[in-house]
Amino acid sequence: MAEKEIKKSIKVEKEYVIPLREKCRSSPSYKKTPKAVKTVKEFLVKHMKIRDRDLNKIKIDSYLNEQLWIKGIKKPIYKVKVKAVKEGDIVRVYATDLPSKLKFKKLREEKGEIKAKIDAEKQKTLMEKAKESIKGKKDSKEDSKEESTEEKIEEEEKEETSKVAQEQIEKDSTKSMKHVAKPKSTKESRNAQVGYNSTSRGR
Repeated sequence: MAEKEIKKSIKVEKEYVIPLREKCRSSPSYKKTPKAVKTVKEFLVKHMKIRDRDLNKIKIDSYLNEQLWIKGIKKPIYKVKVKAVKEGDIVRVYATDLPSKLKFKKLREEKGEIKAKIDAEKQKTLMEKAKESIKGKKDSKEDSKEESTEEKIEEEEKEETSKVAQEQIEKDSTKSMKHVAKPKSTKESRNAQVGYNSTSRGR
């Protein structure tokens, strides 16, 4: 039992240059890159000594997959340099020599992951501070509940008195507006409102 556990915990790392041209040559043009992916898996199953020759136990890295597919389905690359890491029965495969396009993409994603981790840590610290402040407020609220009830009563009384005063002011203003007498308009002022001019004769 102990020997099996030791074997599972041992990591085996190996580097290979896998030729793809011969295997892909015989397949039709619209299946060449999928055949290249399959040949990578078959090569590693054989050389990493996996039982039952199970292709599902080999996990290909996304950058290696992109490197194989970089020219499309009809034109796979002819050979690929690979680093294989065996942990127990599972083999993880990584590309060692990436093209410059994929290198920049990998760097960008790594930077994004680092930034996301930093943001997550900041949010955690902010949440902890908020929780502490809420706890402090709860403690202070219990002490100041008695004081706050008196303040609330005073505020309510002030609001009621201000509402009553505003209503009375509005009533007084409406009454004064009703009782203001409008000056009677003379004939000239009425004509000016209508737009009639004594000098003009219908022109």
